[in-house]
Amino acid sequence: MIEKVVKSTLERTDRTRNRKRRRRPRWGRIILALILLVVVAGGIYSFIQYKIGLSEAQDGSFAKDGELYDDFNGSLPNDGKMNVLLLGSDSRGEDHARTDSILIAHYDQDTKQPKIVSLMRDMYVDIPGHGKQKLNSAFAFGGPELLRKTIEENFGVDINYYAVVDFQGFPKVVDAIAPDGITVTVEEEMSSGIGMTLHEGKQTLHGDKLLGYVRFRHDGLSDFGRVQRQQEVLTKLKKEAASIGSVFKLPKLLGLTDPYVDTNIDQKTLLLLGKDFATGSTKEVKTLRLPLDGTFENAREDVGSVLSIDKEENKKALQEFLD
Repeated sequence: MIEKVVKSTLERTDRTRNRKRRRRPRWGRIILALILLVVVAGGIYSFIQYKIGLSEAQDGSFAKDGELYDDFNGSLPNDGKMNVLLLGSDSRGEDHARTDSILIAHYDQDTKQPKIVSLMRDMYVDIPGHGKQKLNSAFAFGGPELLRKTIEENFGVDINYYAVVDFQGFPKVVDAIAPDGITVTVEEEMSSGIGMTLHEGKQTLHGDKLLGYVRFRHDGLSDFGRVQRQQEVLTKLKKEAASIGSVFKLPKLLGLTDPYVDTNIDQKTLLLLGKDFATGSTKEVKTLRLPLDGTFENAREDVGSVLSIDKEENKKALQEFLD
């Protein structure tokens, strides 16, 4: 009799425990569901913000499906380091146009170190299949791929990606990153060739006027002054991007710039790079200009006025800077 009572009591206790066990919330499943909800919501938010940015942009040179330069053959990045051939143009997509600005944007994902190299477009170099020409002629002859080959042949540096930027989209990008403008010091009155007049002195410039500031080249320094201003503005824009303090504006910014940029950098990589810059985790931008002072002479060739450079000195300087 006692055994039956004990057995019955144990069975009731087990049933009670089982009921309690079944009533316990399964936190693992709840957390997984919350994570999935956040991912889905984040994807929807990113898509909507991208479309908003796209709607605010006008039709740029590259507002079309597919890449304009699908023959680009740069190698994949090694050890988290990448070199991007960054080209500025206002050609509106026309064929055989030369590029106004030639830069190498370097980024080390491990050290978070960004670097910018400005290559003077009038450097007299060897262009594969075309002999000695100005550097920017390579873009006119064969787009980013021939320019990549030219840089590799003359300076021994491999380029992984390219991005051709239509200057028409520059003002919108600036206003999105720095809605309060960028403060610069205009050394002298600027007007020739930029469709506006910028007066001498320290002032805060927004999109359109800042574009005029970086494109002006009719001062005593000519292209050298323009390159200096471009590096100045890019460095300040990087700081403004970091001051945003979050990645929430990235999808909209990508949508805003999409019609004005043709690039072979995939969206995932763009978002990862954008996250680093937007969260302020990157170091200060280091800059270099080629040719170095004292390593070139102004010369006259069949193609016009050129910069005759000491190729070995500049090659060594570029490789050391990017290492």
